Formats: sequence, structure tokens, C-alpha cells
Amino acid sequence: MVQTSTILSISAATAATGLLAYAIYFDYQRRADPNFRRNLRREERRQARAEKEEAVAQTKQKRKDIQQAVDQATEEGYPTGVNEKEQYFMEWVQKGEILASDPSQTLEAALAFYKALKVYPTPGDLITIYDKTVDKRVLDVLAEMIAYDKNLDLAALGGGGGINLSDLPSAGLD
Repeated sequence: MVQTSTILSISAATAATGLLAYAIYFDYQRRADPNFRRNLRREERRQARAEKEEAVAQTKQKRKDIQQAVDQATEEGYPTGVNEKEQYFMEWVQKGEILASDPSQTLEAALAFYKALKVYPTPGDLITIYDKTVDKRVLDVLAEMIAYDKNLDLAALGGGGGINLSDLPSAGLD
């Protein structure tokens, strides 16, 4: 009677031999057959092209989502009274901090910080604070939101001295 361990060791040796034989065959084909090499290069280029197209599509979708979020926030409106603005600011900063701790909630966190930015009296100072305290992935989305918002007065962001827009982090989507 044949033992189980003998059967398993023979099966493992057969599988390893088959794998080694395939590797040797593949290597021989790669070295000797020009058509095989050409097909490998074509397939590699196709795959790289597909990955690039997918990345471009994801970038476009991300920008579209950011624009929709900014448009929706603008439609909802912002408070006008001083006390209402202060309460609104504190509420959205707190929500932004909570959401920023979850990497899957980047857009929502950036939107919360954006809403707080819209009611802050000196947005340039707040951007500087965000730059020091907020995670880079959230800050990148926030920068996209600021760039998209045409109603945000960029000249007034710095209070008196203006803000250097080159100091804002790039969105990394170029």
C-alpha cells in the first residue's frame, strides 16, 4: 500500500518539474523566437496604454466629482450672520477633521474644509493653517476645489498682503 506522504511528495515533485520545464521553454522562446519577443513587447505596450487610459479616466472622474461637490455646496448657500458663520465654520472644521482620518472619505473631508473656508473672514490665513495641519491627500483635493471655484476672491485670500498661489500644494493630477 502506498503512503499518503509518498503520493504528496511525488505530486509536488511532478508539479515543480512541470513548472521548471515551462520556465525553461518560456526562456528559450523569449531568446530564440523574434515573433515571440515582438508579441511580448506588444502586449506590454497594450497593457501600459490601458493603464494610462484608466488613470486619465479616473482623473477626469475625480475632477468631475470635485466640481459637482463644489457646485452643490454653492447651491446650498452659506450663512451671512456673524454668529451663524462662526457656528457653521466650527461645525464643518470638526466634520472635516473627523472625515480626514478615514482615507476613503477624502472628498468629503476636503468639502467640509472648503465649506469652512468659504465663511472664514481671512481665507488666506486658514489655508496656511490647513497647509500645516491637514493631510496632503485632503489638501490636494481642497486645492482643486479652490481652483475650480470662480466665486472665491483669490486676491482677498491673504487679507492685506495677498497670497502666493504657488505656495498652495498642487493637486498632483498633471
